[in-house]
Amino acid sequence: MKWITREKVKVDRVACPWLISHHVDKDAEFLFVPTDKVMEIAAKENAIPYDCKDVELGHHGKECSFEAILRKYNLYDDLALRLMGKIVNGADTDNTLWHQPEGAGLEAIAEGFRHLGYKNDWEQNQAEWIVYDALHAYCRAMVAQGKPEGDFKS
Repeated sequence: MKWITREKVKVDRVACPWLISHHVDKDAEFLFVPTDKVMEIAAKENAIPYDCKDVELGHHGKECSFEAILRKYNLYDDLALRLMGKIVNGADTDNTLWHQPEGAGLEAIAEGFRHLGYKNDWEQNQAEWIVYDALHAYCRAMVAQGKPEGDFKS
């Protein structure tokens, strides 16, 4: 299946493709296009839009797109992915929903990747996925240790 979002990725537009390719659609193809072209190209390519305004797999209230995907694809019961969603939310939003301390670190890392000069959004996604693999491992470890809110929550 094809999935489409806005170009010039940062946190949610890297986390979502990671989540989709690892837990929703192993054969996913991702398109990154100018904001004003997302819906037009989505229709033309029969692609699922995500992390865009007014789409099912976008921000709703204070929840981020990663969390919308967790809910849509029945992944929210996975406590490690739920914690990961809270961290992604903290990095991608004002962090007032979950107050997730790890979010600030993820936001800094994502911003750093934007300055490494990748030639396109897909190349940047591929480079950053190791961070999300590590974050998922951290979240799994926290859940296994009985800390489903993470290690830094008081």
